[in-house]
Amino acid sequence: MRAPTTPTRVKLSDGRTLGRSGLIVSPLALGTMTFGNAAWGSPDDVSGQVFDTYLQGGGNFIDTADVYSGGRSEELVGRFIAERGVRDQVILATKFGFNVQPGNPHAGGNGRKHIHAALHASLRRLGTDYVDLYWLHVYDMVTPAEEVLQTLGDLVRSGQIRYFGLSDIPAWYATKMATLAQAHHVPGPVASQLEYSLVARQLEAEHRPAAADSGMGLVPWSPLAGGFLTGKYTRADTAGQGRLSGSNPFQGPFTKFTDRNWVILDTLREVAAQTGHTPAQVALAWAAAQPGVTSTLIGASTPGQLAANLASLEVQLTPEHLDTLNRVSSPDPDFFLPGLQRAVFGGVSVQAWAQQP
Repeated sequence: MRAPTTPTRVKLSDGRTLGRSGLIVSPLALGTMTFGNAAWGSPDDVSGQVFDTYLQGGGNFIDTADVYSGGRSEELVGRFIAERGVRDQVILATKFGFNVQPGNPHAGGNGRKHIHAALHASLRRLGTDYVDLYWLHVYDMVTPAEEVLQTLGDLVRSGQIRYFGLSDIPAWYATKMATLAQAHHVPGPVASQLEYSLVARQLEAEHRPAAADSGMGLVPWSPLAGGFLTGKYTRADTAGQGRLSGSNPFQGPFTKFTDRNWVILDTLREVAAQTGHTPAQVALAWAAAQPGVTSTLIGASTPGQLAANLASLEVQLTPEHLDTLNRVSSPDPDFFLPGLQRAVFGGVSVQAWAQQP
């Protein structure tokens, strides 16, 4: 049995491997959806300041996508990297999958034709000849896992991408792709990017164990639930300035303004007051403390906002704080719980080898 260790404070410059790979990333990744976004983003010069704040803090993991701000985000990220001469220091990640030309089905999706076209366009905007991590942005519900695996594997072998990951996909699809890769000894996915926060814990039932078994690191997106967990919104005022009050993906059935979520936010505020940190910092610390999470995506529209989010690394939640947050935000009960296992084994608790100390 390993001797217990004293928890150490995590730094942005601390590296960890992404899944079962040799790709070393920071514990917090800089999401650049705000770059070039006129609605709720930041001007070019401010985006550059955000970029510099992240690098100066010791971060190396930059995440963008071909559809962010109509490609403008990639252009800015590429320009910032080139101007600062840091291409060999950063892990540059971008995504493909969403449609970039309405009416043309081949301008979106995960088929081989679109992947090649999307990567070519992204490399041009980024001003580089390769990306370190290429994300499948969204499950298109039609392209076979075998086709995606072969296409991305070929791109790894050609050197145009170094690794690839899967975002917003069913657990079975990710598992199938990882299993095929292992069986055929070809490049497979190293990470899974999904929505994960105190108010969105759905991935715990299937995606987290699937990622662990398949050697994929988890990279949560929207750990602050589109700004909901910052505390800027209240029950009496949901029209504040931010993503949730304008054009955003969290509308209709995905709204964050629910009775359950308000209760979670109230508890988050209480824990934040006890720790002397902001609700946003505590929410980020909670996400980073969850099993399987390698790096958490954070975004910011100003350097000050980013600095405040980076300070979440200084938050050390006690077991009591974590238990309080876990209980209030607990998702619907999973069928496969410890109680069921004890029933199977006659009341005896049994640990799988991966769970043993």
